[in-house]
Amino acid sequence: QVQLVESGGGLVQPGGSLRLSCVASGFSFSSYTMRWFRQTPGNEREMVAAITLTGGITIYADSVKGRFTISRDNAKNTVYLQMNRMKAEDTAVYYCNAYTSVVGYWGQGTQVTVSS
Repeated sequence: QVQLVESGGGLVQPGGSLRLSCVASGFSFSSYTMRWFRQTPGNEREMVAAITLTGGITIYADSVKGRFTISRDNAKNTVYLQMNRMKAEDTAVYYCNAYTSVVGYWGQGTQVTVSS
């Protein structure tokens, strides 16, 4: 059974940091590009960051470049999103996604709220 389980969300003050984790099971994690998306009410899901199979290439949305870092540990079947210098506009539900050109899997999401 394929599972992606996100954790690490919560409430943080502007300027603060959070680290999201996504643990994968039920598929060959190291064969998938991993991505983080986020979504706010009434809006489409937007890609925040992506990382290739061995972590050699990372891509970021302009809105998070220089503040967020995506990484992965294939031995632990886990992808991370380190979020620093957070802003109110980072408030969203964050989703983990495993992707190939043939198939994609989604986690259930974790809420991140940036507020004082």
